[in-house]
Amino acid sequence: MPRHGASATIVDMLSSDSPRTTRTGPTQMHLADVLVARPRRIASRLMHHTAPATTADRAPHRELVRRDLAEYANRIDLDGVVRRHGSPLLVLDTDRLTTQLLTLRRELPDVAIHFATGALPHAAAISAIDAFGAGFAVASRCEIDLLERAGVSIARCLHNHPMTSIADITGAYLRGIRTFVVDSTAQVAKFRELPEVAVLVRLAFPAKGDRSPSFGVRPEDAPALVDHCLHAGLRVAGFTFDVGSQTRSASPWQRAIRGSLALIRELEQRHSIRFELLDLGGGLPVEYDQPVPALAVLARSIREELAAAPAHLKIAIEPGRFVAAPAATLVTRVVGTADRPDGRWHYLDEGVHGAFSSAGAAGAHPLVFAASELTDQPTLDESAERATRRRVARGHVPVTLAGPTCDSDDVIARHMPLPSLTVGDLLVSPMMGAYTAATSCNGLTPTPFVVIPG
Repeated sequence: MPRHGASATIVDMLSSDSPRTTRTGPTQMHLADVLVARPRRIASRLMHHTAPATTADRAPHRELVRRDLAEYANRIDLDGVVRRHGSPLLVLDTDRLTTQLLTLRRELPDVAIHFATGALPHAAAISAIDAFGAGFAVASRCEIDLLERAGVSIARCLHNHPMTSIADITGAYLRGIRTFVVDSTAQVAKFRELPEVAVLVRLAFPAKGDRSPSFGVRPEDAPALVDHCLHAGLRVAGFTFDVGSQTRSASPWQRAIRGSLALIRELEQRHSIRFELLDLGGGLPVEYDQPVPALAVLARSIREELAAAPAHLKIAIEPGRFVAAPAATLVTRVVGTADRPDGRWHYLDEGVHGAFSSAGAAGAHPLVFAASELTDQPTLDESAERATRRRVARGHVPVTLAGPTCDSDDVIARHMPLPSLTVGDLLVSPMMGAYTAATSCNGLTPTPFVVIPG
């Protein structure tokens, strides 16, 4: 149970953040004939590499991920899934969503979870997250539509977009949302006719030398915005911030939490009020082509800073990528090959206008493996294993991977070492659950999902 008390609006929104013993509805299933072993151990290993290999007796990061992926592909009979469903294909494993949520609850037990819906807007994912007992953060009408269709209580959702239209605010309000985010005086007037609304003021804590952030008010300017809200009759429930995606150091969280708590103490004394909520936003990292610190390492520092929070303040977090990324594996196929002046190009049936739309953004550089690489597992003889890795690496050729559109920007990766490929060969990418739904199909059919229930 959360340790902090709060007023009715915020308590009602966050009080469901506890495990449930039954699901609210059946998880979508498209692959009834595939027997799936629970991959929690695999997901845990993927998330807990803490440093790149620096000695000859440790396999490099790509090799460690390859081994886990090979084991996982064998367990779910990935070849059989592709034979039945074709490619491109996103294999969504809802059990991995639960694994990540359990890890987050274990490391931050007093923090309420609000999944960032836009990270994985899929009905099966929403159902699994809702069944776990987590809440949701939304930023658009289509996300609210999805949650409503899945039977999620919209009244428990937080609307976290600080700059949206009157129509969107009113629509969200009429469907039950009562907590919104603001970061400017101009936004405050949009809530004038909406009773019982509470707002969180979004703070920006840019690092030294950073450009002006896209969203958020500087801490030194926040008191004036809070004053404006109160004079307008708008209840300020607390504050929120976002340290940025794929944040690999605890320092940004420490600085933001410390600054937020100082501001809360100052304004509570000035206005003789009590704030209810501090929302830590998102930003927890996952492993793509590089190791990241384990959540336990980051969470330890976060907990230490939160120890200074007043007892009446409730704490929340909005994980997106951390929960969603490990839950989906992408399978693509080579549809064309050509030798260009800069080397060999392979054209795939998926690209940056689909599931690879977030590739390269916010430090997300997904690994890509040829399916032929997933057949071998390491031997017990580490010396022989290192020799095998060197031999295999010599057979890899740097290639450019491009998508299926006739678009010069549809380039997934350049100079990526891969084994020899021909038309029809399959490629597999793990950690593809976050922000991989097609943003613009560009005349192509969006990548389908096959859902594997836990």
